[in-house]
Amino acid sequence: MTASAPLARRLGTADAVVVGLSAMLGAGVFSAYAPAAASAGSLLLVALAIAAFVAFCNAVASAQLAAAYPSSGGTYLFGREVLGPWWGFVAGWGFVIGKTASCAAMAMTFAYYLFPDTSVLQRLSAAVAVVALTALNLRGITRTVVAAKVLVTITVLVLVFFVVLVGTRESVVPNAALASAEPYGVLQAAGLLFFAFAGYARIATLAEEVRRPEMIGRAILIAFSVAVTLYAVIGVVSVKVLGSSLAAADAPLMSAVDAVGASWAGPIVRCGAVAASLGALLALIAGVSRTMLAMARERDLPSPFATVDERHQVPAAAQIAVGVVVVLLVLLADLRGAIGFSSFGVLTYYFVTNASAFRQPCGQRRWPRAFNILGMAGCAVLVATLPWQAVALGALVLAGGVLGRAALRRP
Repeated sequence: MTASAPLARRLGTADAVVVGLSAMLGAGVFSAYAPAAASAGSLLLVALAIAAFVAFCNAVASAQLAAAYPSSGGTYLFGREVLGPWWGFVAGWGFVIGKTASCAAMAMTFAYYLFPDTSVLQRLSAAVAVVALTALNLRGITRTVVAAKVLVTITVLVLVFFVVLVGTRESVVPNAALASAEPYGVLQAAGLLFFAFAGYARIATLAEEVRRPEMIGRAILIAFSVAVTLYAVIGVVSVKVLGSSLAAADAPLMSAVDAVGASWAGPIVRCGAVAASLGALLALIAGVSRTMLAMARERDLPSPFATVDERHQVPAAAQIAVGVVVVLLVLLADLRGAIGFSSFGVLTYYFVTNASAFRQPCGQRRWPRAFNILGMAGCAVLVATLPWQAVALGALVLAGGVLGRAALRRP
């Protein structure tokens, strides 16, 4: 182990796109539509468009900042460099707590699709998956990307298969249309759907391992465009086939193939959900550990997390710590509120992203400041419309981190 050693630049544009897609095409595409439909009703696709626009503002801000500051840490680094250490800490801590919850949610989604009827096996298999993917990440970023390519390929093929199969058939079960909804419900659904779009941050957190900084922005926009297109098409197909029953579906895509009389395709969709969840979990562990590495370098987290494995060039201590915490969460915690909690942490992170991009000098700018203003406003509005329990818990954990840093920094 070497303390604070730089990571090796081994990733090309295609590799970075794969990491981003792996994070975005995760459990969200297989599970987030149901709670969003319950909130937005017939305006579900409007909520999806709002979430996508806010995510786009965040994506261009991330791309602009990563090109100027190509090192590990994402917005933790950007906030420190542009706005100051406290802003960076709030962003980094929000990302670590939010995405650690996402790791647990992805692991449990994988386990649910693998063992839908046995809760004990779900928790055990989720823990095994976390251990296995942590071990894989410890072997180096190139091994991570190879595994991500396999999982993303399976996921995309299954999603395309789902769209062709379900989109060309009519439902054999009569379903009422989704009910109308209030504007608040639409915004709440957008906040929940935002959970599914936040994977492009993984590219920014891996900036220290991309061969050339200019690749980062290109990779973020390519991955985002592909993910938004798939989400939009799947959303349209799901609403068309399931109608009002979408809001109550535990596994919306499985329910959709049943609704068109194609139950034989259930195992194929299940395979896609397993691959997507594992791919997102793989990318999340990598992203969170790089943010922890950056925070430990600045002594905002314990200094052992700044150590880098000399052979595989990965933040080994940080990755092991993430794996241990996620295993404990999937074995012991009730994760039903994980999506809302994760969205709170990540929206806080992206608020700081947009604020940092807004303050960048003209020589570093690639997009108008209007996108940064809209991004900040969008993040603030979506946080305010999340379930109050998620906001309360997220604010409490965020405040705990801030108070802890203040105590450690006292003379």
